Amino acid sequence: MRQNYTMKATFDPARVAVVLVRPSHPGNIGAAARAMKTMGLADLALVQPRHFPHAEADAMAAGAKDVLERARVFDELAPALADRELAVGFSARRRDLSHVPREWRELAPEILAAPGRIALVFGNETSGLSNDELLRCQRFATFATNPGYGSLNLAAAVQLATYEVAFAARLFEPAAAGHRAPASGADLEGLHAHLAEALVACGFLDPAKPGRLDERMRRLASRPSLEREEVDLLRGMLRALSARDGDPPAQ
Repeated sequence: MRQNYTMKATFDPARVAVVLVRPSHPGNIGAAARAMKTMGLADLALVQPRHFPHAEADAMAAGAKDVLERARVFDELAPALADRELAVGFSARRRDLSHVPREWRELAPEILAAPGRIALVFGNETSGLSNDELLRCQRFATFATNPGYGSLNLAAAVQLATYEVAFAARLFEPAAAGHRAPASGADLEGLHAHLAEALVACGFLDPAKPGRLDERMRRLASRPSLEREEVDLLRGMLRALSARDGDPPAQ
């Protein structure tokens, strides 16, 4: 689904890398790349991927194959984090660590406000990050999920994390709408006259006893922000209804 948004120039997406540690399923690597590109990120690092490169990763990446082609592959986590000033480890499991887990929506703005480059670190699909791997990260993040079933697919976790990055950074903003001509006074007078003519012709309005109907019709035709295209549409509808009833179409 496409939306009409533009990317703001006030935040550098290259500051943020996604690091997948020991991913076992190539489809998740591809889907994670797609999730990243959707949110404007492109720096993917893989630590000991079981299968990469792989055709299934390419297929699941859809239009984000370029992210896979630029992915950096490492034998250990430490070199993958060597160029990062701040690393955030994601885990759904409780840990007996000095790290205090924080919900990512709350933590993301704080992380992005810090200077330097950032790594978002995700573990294996089955076991997640080990305690040692998590201790290599300066922050420990979680997602608010169903307490009875908090398991997230790896690519889904990447999508949630990168969405919160884009949201916190206000990375995207609605594109400016195309110009549409507002209805002029002449357009509104024409609509009012056309509507009154149609109502007289069908017997709904008695011109000898208009009451307040004429006033209300004029107010209706003068609603704020009515566009010329909308006036044309309404008058086209009135012409079609008049023609169906056998009356000559109004000009």
